[in-house]
Amino acid sequence: MKSWSKILILVFLPIFGWNTYAQKKPEIRPYTIETTYEKLKKDYFFIKPIQPLNSDKVIARGDQVYRTVEGSKLKADVYSPKKGKNHPAVLLIHGGGWVSGSKENQQTMGQHLAKNGYVAVVTNYRLSREAKFPAAVHDLKIALAWMRKNASKFGINPDKIAVLGTSAGAQLATLLGVTSGNKKFLEEAYKNHDQVQAIVNIDGIVSFIHPEAEESEIAGLWLGGLQNENPQNWKVASPLEYVDKNTPPTLFINSAQPRFHAGRDDMLKILEKHQIYAEVHTIAETPHSFWLMQPWFKKTLNYTLNFLDKILKNDLK
Repeated sequence: MKSWSKILILVFLPIFGWNTYAQKKPEIRPYTIETTYEKLKKDYFFIKPIQPLNSDKVIARGDQVYRTVEGSKLKADVYSPKKGKNHPAVLLIHGGGWVSGSKENQQTMGQHLAKNGYVAVVTNYRLSREAKFPAAVHDLKIALAWMRKNASKFGINPDKIAVLGTSAGAQLATLLGVTSGNKKFLEEAYKNHDQVQAIVNIDGIVSFIHPEAEESEIAGLWLGGLQNENPQNWKVASPLEYVDKNTPPTLFINSAQPRFHAGRDDMLKILEKHQIYAEVHTIAETPHSFWLMQPWFKKTLNYTLNFLDKILKNDLK
C-alpha cells in the first residue's frame, strides 16, 4: 500500500498542483542591496553595491505618508532639485517578487534623478503577505494622485510624470502606465489622476500568461493562487493585455536573463504599430538585480536619464 501511495502522489501532484496535496510555502528571503551583493559577488567578483548620493543640489524629505489604509501607513521618500520648480517627476517602485523589498532599494536612483532635474518619489506599497492583488496597484495609483495633489509643495509638473520600476516593481510600473482610467482598477481616490507620461521597465515581465513567462509560487502568493487556481487574476495583472494606442513611451532595460523579458517583444510590436516611441537596452552578461550593483547601475542611470530627458524635457511626440 505504501508503494502504491507514493505512485499515486507522483501521478496526481503534477495534475492537481502542490496546494491540493500539501501547502507548499515558498521560501521568502530578504531583498536588499546587501543580500543581493552577497548573492552575486561569487560570480561577479568586480561588482560593488550602490551607495547613497550626498548632494547639496538635492532636497530630501523622508517617510512622507501618502496613504493610510487598513492600519498601515504607506510612506514615500521625496527627492527634489534644490533649484527651480515645476520639474518633471518620477514615481519609483521597488522589486522583490511582490512579497519583499522596500523603498530603500530605490533611494540611490531617486537621489541621482533629483540631481539631474527630476522630482523622485520613492515609495513603499503593500506586499502580498499584507494584501493580495490588486491592493498594490491601488496604492501606487493613489501615490500618483498624491504627487499631483502636492505638486506645488514638491516642485512637480503634474503633466510630466513617469513611472519607473525594477523587477516586480517594473511589472507594476508598466501596469500603472497602461491602465490609466481603466475600470478594472478605477477608484474615486485617484480618478483622473493616475496618468503617466512615460514608463521605465527595468527587467520586469509584462505578462504572467505569455508563453515565455515562468512565474509560479511567488507570483501566486500575490495573485491569490497559482495560474490554474486563479487564471483571471493572472490575466488581469498582465500589462500586455492593455497595451494600445494610448500607451505612453516606454523604455526597457534588461538583464541577460530571458525569463525577465516575458511579453516584452510582443509589447514592442504593439507600440511600433501605433508609432509610440520605445527603447530597449540589454546589458550584456548581467544577472537579475544588476541595477543594485556598480558598474551596472551607472549604465542603468544613463539609459534612464537619456530616455526621460527625451520624453519629459524635450517633449518628444
